[in-house]
Amino acid sequence: MVFRFAGFELDQQRAELRGPYGEVIRLRLKTFEMLRLFAANAGRVLSKTELMEALWPNVHVGEDSLFQCIRELRGALGDERRQTIKLVSGRGYRFDAEVSITPDGPPANAEAVLSTRASEPTPNAGTAAVPPRTTRTIAVMPIIDASSDPGGATMAAGVTACLIDGLARIDNIGVVAHQSDAAATRSEQHADPSTPSDFILRGELHRGPQSWTLQARIIRMTTGEVQSVATASVIVDESDLQLQQSRLAAGAGHPLARRLNELLAVGESASAFGGSARFAIEQAAASINHSTRERFGMAQTMLQNALVAEPDNVDLAVALASLQMRGIQMVFYSPDDSIAAEAQAGAILQRALRIKPGSIPVLETYCRFLSATNRFVESLVACATALSFDPWNGAVLYLVGLGQLHLGRFDEALATFQQADRFDTPQTSRWAWLLGAGWVNLLMGRNKDALPWLKRSIAITSASGRSHMLLAVAWQKSGRISEARTAMTEGLRLRPGTTALNVAPPIRNASPVFVEASDRLVRLMVEAGLPES
Repeated sequence: MVFRFAGFELDQQRAELRGPYGEVIRLRLKTFEMLRLFAANAGRVLSKTELMEALWPNVHVGEDSLFQCIRELRGALGDERRQTIKLVSGRGYRFDAEVSITPDGPPANAEAVLSTRASEPTPNAGTAAVPPRTTRTIAVMPIIDASSDPGGATMAAGVTACLIDGLARIDNIGVVAHQSDAAATRSEQHADPSTPSDFILRGELHRGPQSWTLQARIIRMTTGEVQSVATASVIVDESDLQLQQSRLAAGAGHPLARRLNELLAVGESASAFGGSARFAIEQAAASINHSTRERFGMAQTMLQNALVAEPDNVDLAVALASLQMRGIQMVFYSPDDSIAAEAQAGAILQRALRIKPGSIPVLETYCRFLSATNRFVESLVACATALSFDPWNGAVLYLVGLGQLHLGRFDEALATFQQADRFDTPQTSRWAWLLGAGWVNLLMGRNKDALPWLKRSIAITSASGRSHMLLAVAWQKSGRISEARTAMTEGLRLRPGTTALNVAPPIRNASPVFVEASDRLVRLMVEAGLPES
């Protein structure tokens, strides 16, 4: 059957959503299934429990997985004002559109059709590639409490649940969760015959004088070979057990998810690059996360030189595109150079998406590209795809929050930045979501709430002029004029030539709500010492 609503067509046989002009709008499998449920039950409230049980049967996942699909659907349908998918407080969601149903031949297997169509080349820069779906299974054994601490068993059980929750959000991984400690004592070289899996995840939790440490590893079941090892630590905090569990799981889950992404890549070239290329990529990543104009220039030169030596290295090219996007966002380029960098990055990413459609680094960079070029709705969809392979990726969550912020969805943006902070990984990106949380609090008129976020961000990365200028706004609104002028002076030192005319990000595609709130911040910056022109 084909569901038709508000100019859209949801074709079950072809497993695709078509827009008003017949264009195919790519959706992840779970998101497609959610839209099918909504369309089939238009006008009826579907509870969160009902949706989660339908989309993730027999698997425990948190509500974040549900919210991610909702965000992606709203972006795909242009439902920024939430008039199509409406939240019914305390009850669930209602699909508030008039739906007509037309028979169109026997239904096909949705997953098979999506997998087939996903191998097609990306038609244009505005459509994210849908990677091939080849599902493998991973058995998650209970984390062993090796702490001798009275609360160790509770902590270990919570970390196990968080890991299962996160892994269950990865689209091409099936999760087999073992509930008994006895299961964890089985040999690492042999699978439980009742639940054969491709990989097994094991881990131990240790307690030091001031910290909890999780050591986790992924093992290939057929060979017993350890494929990846990750270690994460958090400071002991008796007042917030859930935050510690979340950060331990995320700290280990983030690198493990990226390794699984490499192991499960289908139809993609292996990430086989030499030491010099790897060093250039790692240095560029560090410059993205801790941006200064000087470090940016050095990293760009390093990547360009490495590409001269290895012109066909997709990983190097994508690292350069990602760095260029940060340069555009941080206004490190002149206007002409910015246009050239955007064009080069766009061409690089189109090629990379065709070669490596399921690669996390490629999807991350494409998400950054759409965000930096003010294509915020498309960015939300692309970021959702990236998160479907690494749900603990705080750098991508920051870009999601940035898109929500520019679309005027301030409450959602703040919740997203806070979620990134609950995961706190990768820690090298921490300053970004801290800055985002401070920024959105200022846009919402909450200067006191903004202050601690901005101070934490600056303490980590003090070379971002924008952070100091936003801090100047918070001090100005608090009546602390001297501190405001000091912060603005530092911001202008780091970003010389900044004025009221160029301090704000480009407003193309931004919500009027964001533009109005941003204008208020600029006026406060002027009061704190920002030149008018």
